[in-house]
Amino acid sequence: MQRVTNCLIIKGEEVLLLKKPRRGWYAMPGGKMEAGESVYESVIREVREETGLTIIGPQLSSVATMTKASASAALKEWMMFTFITDRFSGELVDESPEGELEWIPISEIDSIPTAPSDRFIHQALLTKKKRLYASFDLDEDDQLNDYRVNEQ
Repeated sequence: MQRVTNCLIIKGEEVLLLKKPRRGWYAMPGGKMEAGESVYESVIREVREETGLTIIGPQLSSVATMTKASASAALKEWMMFTFITDRFSGELVDESPEGELEWIPISEIDSIPTAPSDRFIHQALLTKKKRLYASFDLDEDDQLNDYRVNEQ
C-alpha cells in the first residue's frame, strides 16, 4: 500500500498550493513516503523538496483511504496523511519540480480546480477548522465514485 503525506501551509489568509501540470489541478505540497520513514519525517522532507520551505510543528489533521479500482495493483489503495501548519522557515523556490507554487487566498479555495477528494480536505481543515477522516473511491479520472467522511 502506498502512503502519501502532504501539508496545507498557511500564511495569513493564504495557503500554499502547487498547480500540477498534468490536469491543471491545485494540490498540497507533498508526496510518497520512503521505506522506514514516519509520516512526520515524510511531510517535512517532501515539503522541503517541493517548496524549499522547512515546515515547523505540522499537525496531522486528515487521514484518508483512497481506492481506485482502475489503477495498477500497487495503486489500487493508498493512504493520504494531510498536515497543516502556519509556521515555516526558508525561502520559497523559484521553480518546483512538481508544478507551479502559488499562494491562494483561503476565501477562494472552493473555486480553484482541484481533485474532488482534496476539496473535502480543504473545506474541513481551512473553512470548518475540523479534522477529517475519510475514505474516497475514485474512478479512472480521479473523480469520486463514492466517499465517506467524518469531521471532528
